[in-house]
Amino acid sequence: MRAFAAARAMVGARFRPQGCDPATGLDCVGLVWAAYSIAGRVLERPRVYPLRGWSRVQVEAGLVHAGFVPVVGDGREGDVALIAYPAGQFHLGLIGLDRLVHAHAGLQRVVETPIDDGLRDAGRWRLSSCPPRCDQSANWQVLLPLPQAGGEKISGAC
Repeated sequence: MRAFAAARAMVGARFRPQGCDPATGLDCVGLVWAAYSIAGRVLERPRVYPLRGWSRVQVEAGLVHAGFVPVVGDGREGDVALIAYPAGQFHLGLIGLDRLVHAHAGLQRVVETPIDDGLRDAGRWRLSSCPPRCDQSANWQVLLPLPQAGGEKISGAC
C-alpha cells in the first residue's frame, strides 16, 4: 500500500497532539509517520516538537536533516506538503494529484480536502534517495528530528 493511499485510509481518525497511532489519534507529523509506516518504511520520528513556535528555518532544517529535499518541478503523489499558515504555524500532510490528507486540529480528525490555489503553493518535500515512486523503496527515515532535538527509530509503536 502506498503512503498516500495509507493516509487516505486514516481519514476520520481522531486528532491528538503528538499522536502517532491511528487507533488513539494522530497529529500532522504522526499521520505522515503512520502512512509511511503502513507503506513499509522504517521511520524516524522526533521525540518532542511543538504544535506552534518553530520557524520555517527550523522545520526545513529538520526535513533536510532527515534526508528530505525540496521538490523542484512537478510533485508526485505521496510527497510531504509543508504548509505555512499566517500565524507562524507550519503543518504537514500527504499530497496527492488533487487532494491533501492531513490531521486537522480544528475539526479534531484526519481529513481529505481538495487542493486549492493556496495549497498548490505549499512546499513539497521528498527524500533525496527517493526512487521514481518513493513508496516502492526499502527502508528510509522521515520527519523533523532537529539535529539538536534527536529522534528515535520506531518500528510499529510510538
